[in-house]
Amino acid sequence: MKRSVKTILAAAFAAAAVSAVAFFALPASAEAASFTVTNSWNSGYQGEITVSNPSSSKIDRWKVELTLPAGSTIGQSWNTTLAASGQTFTFTPAGWNASIAGGAATSFGFIVNGTGRPTACTVNGQACTGLTGTPATSSPAATPGTATPTATTASPTVSPTTSPKPSTASPTATTASPTPTRTATGGTPLAVNGQLKVCGVNLCNAAGKKIQLRGVSSHGIHWFPSCYTGAALDALATDWNADLFRIAMYVQEGGYESDPSGLTGKVNSLVDQAEARGMYALIDFHVLNPGDPSFNLGRAKEFFAKVAARNADKKNVIYEIANEPNGVSWATIKSYAEQVIPVIRANDPDGIVVVGTRGWSSLGVSEGSSSAEIVSNPVNASNVMYAFHFYAASHRDDYRAEVQKAAASLPLFVTEFGTVSASGDGAVDTAGTTAWLDLLDKLKISYANWNFGDKSEGSSILKPGACSAGTFAGTAPLTASGQLIRSRIRTADDF
Repeated sequence: MKRSVKTILAAAFAAAAVSAVAFFALPASAEAASFTVTNSWNSGYQGEITVSNPSSSKIDRWKVELTLPAGSTIGQSWNTTLAASGQTFTFTPAGWNASIAGGAATSFGFIVNGTGRPTACTVNGQACTGLTGTPATSSPAATPGTATPTATTASPTVSPTTSPKPSTASPTATTASPTPTRTATGGTPLAVNGQLKVCGVNLCNAAGKKIQLRGVSSHGIHWFPSCYTGAALDALATDWNADLFRIAMYVQEGGYESDPSGLTGKVNSLVDQAEARGMYALIDFHVLNPGDPSFNLGRAKEFFAKVAARNADKKNVIYEIANEPNGVSWATIKSYAEQVIPVIRANDPDGIVVVGTRGWSSLGVSEGSSSAEIVSNPVNASNVMYAFHFYAASHRDDYRAEVQKAAASLPLFVTEFGTVSASGDGAVDTAGTTAWLDLLDKLKISYANWNFGDKSEGSSILKPGACSAGTFAGTAPLTASGQLIRSRIRTADDF
């Protein structure tokens, strides 16, 4: 579904604990940079810097230099290239975010080992001013009557999401960082479950237990970048208690085919940020028009070769290789999958692959077919699941009956669903959504809700303007659909 473009790349993080915020302002028509502590623990903290361009002219390059006191260093960063000289740390663009349009901004994050806050800052060689600390605004309180509050105003109990391990990513990528514990078993979903696998018709954790992941899908990451900041992912991880973040990377409509390097970098950055918060990341190769995935076969091989090689050592990555095939046979979809999966397996032999199904990933129902064609002719690969999508106001009992039948023979993953009509708009169908989610819970089928964005339409989780405001936690920024989905995801996981 095509969506309008937002102009602001990122907003400052909302604090994950009571934290210091400093704003460094330059003269009018020059760059500005804001520094925010987004999470902290006894031995360090996580920070974010937003470089903004209040002028009307584009900035073609930027450089931020931070000076930290002795005893504090920066070891990891994302969305930027990091260099160090003594206690001065220099941040330059990751590549895709070098230019900043007039009135826009870009953000990057980092991990500080040590508790010292920056003592100096420059942006493009000009001295920053106003380096003073003030308390950050806390997140909205949890809604009365919901699950145990996990709002990010309290100091978190910290535990690592996973043990650090060698990575094929660039030296500045983050592979693990402290995150609040938030499951009943005492850790994040990633820490508790580890590397996932397909066992029979179910999704299982590293210990072989059948599990269900529950989370949300982004909208097109190139249209709504200000919705996918550290503050947004903090809210999903610690306020929503989400297990999963689906990264919807459109291929056409101004997406990957227009900027392969830039969009690949954005996907990898969001994988890192999900990992740092203990969430699984579903990389969605979001093809919709044209409906034949073979049209993008070359692009798919190129993209998945890169992201699989870069993220092979991560335990939180799931690959969705074709969002919604339509107008083509199951045989065509199967042929496409059997050409793309080996590209992933060459670099990441353990990663789960989700294959789109006929009729906009309806198991064929929307085109007069059924899951029987998949059951009789499955993809020739292991560790594979099959996508099913529904929109509650449009897809009712006949679709639910097909899912219940298919789930006895096929491992299913609802990688996208909406509470409204198939157009992505309209009123929330609360009864239909509840019936669907009750069925998915019963069958332990994982799901991601469409969409964590702030477009003015019924399927959006966030109210218009919420992303630019930078407030994501609690119910205040949520639409009716967002409040319904949050209330379901916040309930305890069965891990």
